[in-house]
Amino acid sequence: MPRTLNTSAFLSAKGGVSKNHAKKNKSPYGSNAGVAGPQAGASGGHGIEFHKSKGQHILKNPLVVQSIIQKSGIKPTDTVLEIGPGTGNLTMQLLETCARVVAIELDTRMVLELQRRVAASPYASKLTLISGDVLRTELPYFDLCVANIPYQISSPLIFKLLAHRPAFRAAVLMVQREFAMRLVAKPGESLYCRLAANTQLLARCSHLLKVGKNNFRPPPKVDSSVVRIEPRNPPPPVNFTEWDGLVRLCFSRKNRTLGAIFKTNAVLDLLVRNAKLVQALGLGKANNASNATSGLEAMMAADGDGDGDDGMAADDDEEMAEATTGTGSKGGKASKEERDQVREKAIRVLNSAGNYEDKRSAKLSNEDFLALLAAFNAEGLHFSG
Repeated sequence: MPRTLNTSAFLSAKGGVSKNHAKKNKSPYGSNAGVAGPQAGASGGHGIEFHKSKGQHILKNPLVVQSIIQKSGIKPTDTVLEIGPGTGNLTMQLLETCARVVAIELDTRMVLELQRRVAASPYASKLTLISGDVLRTELPYFDLCVANIPYQISSPLIFKLLAHRPAFRAAVLMVQREFAMRLVAKPGESLYCRLAANTQLLARCSHLLKVGKNNFRPPPKVDSSVVRIEPRNPPPPVNFTEWDGLVRLCFSRKNRTLGAIFKTNAVLDLLVRNAKLVQALGLGKANNASNATSGLEAMMAADGDGDGDDGMAADDDEEMAEATTGTGSKGGKASKEERDQVREKAIRVLNSAGNYEDKRSAKLSNEDFLALLAAFNAEGLHFSG
């Protein structure tokens, strides 16, 4: 269970790193340590060994940290959430800039090191340090999130942040560069994917800064980028479980036409099962507000890369069902009559909603997906069950 620590009560420290920004600090109490990015195994400040398996790296360029601070738009009254503060280079800069920092750190060695460092500064009372796994931690109130996040949890962490209420102003995050470019990709671009559609439904995303691997010690295998994510407040009035079901299905083969996708037996079986379930549970189930909220939280499980290539045979329905719904053949197959009825409805929706039968998911905007979802639901076709 996460523990909140009193940073003013510190005696000794050992070191270790978690995934975070680091920078050479010009303050009299600063040292050259901190964490970020991908992987490696080496020792850093205060004899701390950085673990390759945890993706721990020192961000050695102080100009990068300064740029992150400047681009974050921090106000003197802000409470800033930092995830994976490591040994505290970014943390110390944040403490100088904002009213309060809440830092969540998994590595207990880093917790001790950060306690030691902050205790020697004038800012001890401004830091709340939580020891635990951020994905299992209930987030406190914050105005802004500024962090160099572990790459392996980038997608679930972003959706956890976007599900947080009350909504924060923005998150400025260091992530793997390819992930960043997927996050900000637009319809028609090669990297446009389910991650982009889901995130951009909930937030405005922009690319701020490319950070080359040579800015880290030891250098990771890939470059990084800093992105800004601004939640849409209020969020769009859509059932997120239904939305994610549709988008997951469409992006399972994003370069196939929607007509081809909605003619596969696995998709037809899914629609038949969901229609029966919605009918059994009563009208309005698909638009229930509490279901929409749980759907947003369910997006945390998204891997962000649910885009299969276009090389799968058109009749490989079981694999498509597994990839897009996680259910495979569970629930049984629909009869030929049921499939025919649902196929007719689905093609009618695709054509009446905007001539979508011959269009591909890779080129559809969120407005297109919203229009499709509304039209499918109006015909009694649902994407969650």
